[in-house]
Amino acid sequence: MKKLFLSLGLVAATAFGQYKLESAGAPPSELAPEIRDALGKDGSRIAGPGGVFCEVWLRAKVPAGANGEQNVSFAQMPHGVLLGAIRFPAKGADRRGQALKPGVYTLRLSFFPVDGAHQGVSQTRDFALLTPAADDKDLNAAPDFKQLVDMSKKATGAPHPAILNVWKAESAGAAALKQEGDDWVLYSTVGGQPIAVIVVGAYAG
Repeated sequence: MKKLFLSLGLVAATAFGQYKLESAGAPPSELAPEIRDALGKDGSRIAGPGGVFCEVWLRAKVPAGANGEQNVSFAQMPHGVLLGAIRFPAKGADRRGQALKPGVYTLRLSFFPVDGAHQGVSQTRDFALLTPAADDKDLNAAPDFKQLVDMSKKATGAPHPAILNVWKAESAGAAALKQEGDDWVLYSTVGGQPIAVIVVGAYAG
């Protein structure tokens, strides 16, 4: 019986230890200088069984500005504001399970439309849309919804933009990676505010 419990413990440890959080160092050189300078000096590396899955750098300061949206976490951030950047050393994937080529992408805040097509995809409407770094060089840009979606489609080469779930976490603290169901969630801060980002996991809806 003792061996059985030990075996079960090892299985659980393996399942819950699939991904780990490491330091990613400075933001990548592929970013425009003004964007790179606006990010935190040390990013978060998410490593899994096959090596590094992605690296995330979040913005140190974010301009305030009410967006007027309902049922959102980040009500005091402008739509389209730069949140950070993400790098996939190998092929990556977004929240929809869409394949993303290796490379660096910016992350900008958006909100999914209030329509039947998006019912139940998330508890809040907050999302980060990914755009290839080479196509997003203006730190202070504030694209509207259509503009940002068109920018993000360049990341997927498909009719849908590349997205990651984000929401305002309950409290700020040191960066942490937690498994929640089938998802792996990065907890950190953006502009001094606590943020959660689903970095690994596809919506099965």
